[in-house]
Amino acid sequence: MTKRDPFKYFKTSREVIRLAVMLYIRFPLSLRNVEDLLHERGVDVSHESVRYWWHRFGPMFASEIRRKRADRLRSWPQWRWHLDEVFVKINGERHYLWRAVDHEGEVLESFVTKTRDRKAALKFIRKSMKRYGRPEVIVTDRLRSYSAALKEIGAVGRQETGRWLNNRAENSHLPFRRRERAMQRFRRMRSLQLFASVHASVFNHFNSERSLSSRANFKKNRAAALAEWRCLCAV
Repeated sequence: MTKRDPFKYFKTSREVIRLAVMLYIRFPLSLRNVEDLLHERGVDVSHESVRYWWHRFGPMFASEIRRKRADRLRSWPQWRWHLDEVFVKINGERHYLWRAVDHEGEVLESFVTKTRDRKAALKFIRKSMKRYGRPEVIVTDRLRSYSAALKEIGAVGRQETGRWLNNRAENSHLPFRRRERAMQRFRRMRSLQLFASVHASVFNHFNSERSLSSRANFKKNRAAALAEWRCLCAV
């Protein structure tokens, strides 16, 4: 059975669509900023077209990246996870964006809830473990919802808390915060969940930890990530 071409019936080339989606998600740009950047490259599209492309193809690209990463991570035991939650306001109401980050700083899961009680923490942890498996150590802050949720699934012995142990999860919020300011916040909980999941996958894909590698290795990793991006959703 042949795979359906997701770019079929689109007049714009798939290369331009991938470029527009990457610019909008990866960098803190508005829809009109992306329109102007494409115009400088000789591509005349409306910002509404960029909006439609991101809504149509962004989740598809992120799903393919996330599936490949999950298959790779489940092939060996998970060492350490960092769990944390951050406040996000939607129409003046406080919501909570939960994140699971591995020991290398890659965001594994993003989950939005209206509360941060035991029930929300349990749903978030179960969703993360179902996709990536169980880690050996789970680092959290001192929020009691984590210990209550881990106790229910029999993993309270794997929990670690400390003053600076969870800095890796705290730092993972910074790219999202920059993107949130550029978008002038969110209007719906559903749009926040969608963008947080897509943004995390795309950021992981292009994050090469420049400070930990030489210039030559960084250029190779960046070229490989870009080449893989250009092949997403290929028939």
